[in-house]
Amino acid sequence: MDSSPLLTVRQAQQLGKQKLSEISGIDHALESTVLLANALQKDRSWLFAWPEKVLSSQQQKLYESYLQRRLSGEPVSYITGYREFWGLQLKVSPDTLIPRPETEILVETALSRVNKQVANVLELGTGSGAISAALLTERSAWKILATDANSHTLAIARENFDKHHLKIEALLSDWFANIPNEQFDLIISNPPYIESADPHLYQGDLRFEPLSALASGKDGLDAIRIIVHQAGDYLNETGWLMLEHGYNQGDAVSSLFEKSGLTNIETLNDLSENNRITIGQPCKKP
Repeated sequence: MDSSPLLTVRQAQQLGKQKLSEISGIDHALESTVLLANALQKDRSWLFAWPEKVLSSQQQKLYESYLQRRLSGEPVSYITGYREFWGLQLKVSPDTLIPRPETEILVETALSRVNKQVANVLELGTGSGAISAALLTERSAWKILATDANSHTLAIARENFDKHHLKIEALLSDWFANIPNEQFDLIISNPPYIESADPHLYQGDLRFEPLSALASGKDGLDAIRIIVHQAGDYLNETGWLMLEHGYNQGDAVSSLFEKSGLTNIETLNDLSENNRITIGQPCKKP
């Protein structure tokens, strides 16, 4: 983008859309608008209200740098430093996975199946804290323990909890390693589940996200095996285990649930009718 003459908001949006058209499979207009709004420190509605407003030289240079970073493949959320999830603006960084819209199905399922006003909840691998934050905004009396094995990631989750005034305990733990000996009404997780040799890990936006939050062994199920194998020791009799997984892993995850003695097992689809989450409960003691 030529920095002279200075562009109006409308011109900047049009040029950004044109530049980003080099990237396939994205919403070019939306992404250019998000990047411009962030460069100007305005919301998107302001851009549409003031299309003839001329950018300052500093704003235009910043917008240029954002577009170049996006053209190099860096995700928009890492450029802006935030992602919206469940109506919450959450800080993200290369230490955290970027929350996806399909993960909201995990939140919706938890809210519908855990029919308790007061519940004890454990989230494993919280990342940005998106799932725990969404749950507590809807169920303010729930007690939530959010864990992650990466201290830098956990620090960002804590920032997000503090920003939205959410009383969620954040604990450094590699899956169940440091979990207190207590029973939970819900254990929930969006663990890594991509096959380690999957070429998509080294393409597009995924190149910039933490590999440890994406890939998990030869078949992508290493983390899920650990969680399913140990979850029964931490669930009360009416508790639920709920895991997000890949579109082609429903049968395999259901089988792991069965082998671990879980019952009431269901695999639920996302809005694209792909397998997305599997849920189950412990067998009730006689």
